[in-house]
Amino acid sequence: MQSAVLKRAQPFDEAIEPRQARRRSLSDPVPRRLRLGQPLFHEGDRAQHVYQIGRGVMRLARMQTDGRRQVISFAFPGDVVGLPDNGRHTTECEAITECELLAHRFPGLAGADRNPDMQNFLMDAALQEIRRLQDHFLLIGRRLALERTAAFVALLLDRIAEPLGRYRVVRLAMNRTDIADYLGLTPETVSRSFTELRGRRILALDDANTVVVLDPARLRILAAGAMEA
Repeated sequence: MQSAVLKRAQPFDEAIEPRQARRRSLSDPVPRRLRLGQPLFHEGDRAQHVYQIGRGVMRLARMQTDGRRQVISFAFPGDVVGLPDNGRHTTECEAITECELLAHRFPGLAGADRNPDMQNFLMDAALQEIRRLQDHFLLIGRRLALERTAAFVALLLDRIAEPLGRYRVVRLAMNRTDIADYLGLTPETVSRSFTELRGRRILALDDANTVVVLDPARLRILAAGAMEA
């Protein structure tokens, strides 16, 4: 994985006017927008909100002690990010596209207990986060780089693919370094894996960020770690 320096900019929570934030309740979310590259929160920040993504893609990452970055997950429309541990955020979270969010005030679990709708919302969000972590564990458990890359594309195929005639297309918001830091590979290895998948006519690349899946069945065979000619 490549070393990365996450520039510490003003997180989204600090940009909310305190008096306005105090007037908001758990059931009264605040719509917000983030520009490309804007941090939503930093690891260790006090958690004031949880966020539901309406549009765009977020990247959640942690820095390792040796300075390398590990991307934990990518969050897409419908996902919720920002669930705290002991009142603090556990990852860096940054917009990798322009994003629209709903910020739900998070005063603590005691407040959620008095609001059944918010309690259900937080439970669903926690289950989403567990599923994303399970997906990641299974993906990096693949032995070969080609299998990891195929599994990543298959994951996005199920999450965000759009129809394109008889095929489906995945538009990558993340760059090759983001993907590499998610898969535990180097950007060069990720690029070679995409080239090999294209050579096998499993997918086509309209450009570096537009993946047309030509043969989803063979893609899933590779993603499952099975041999494929």
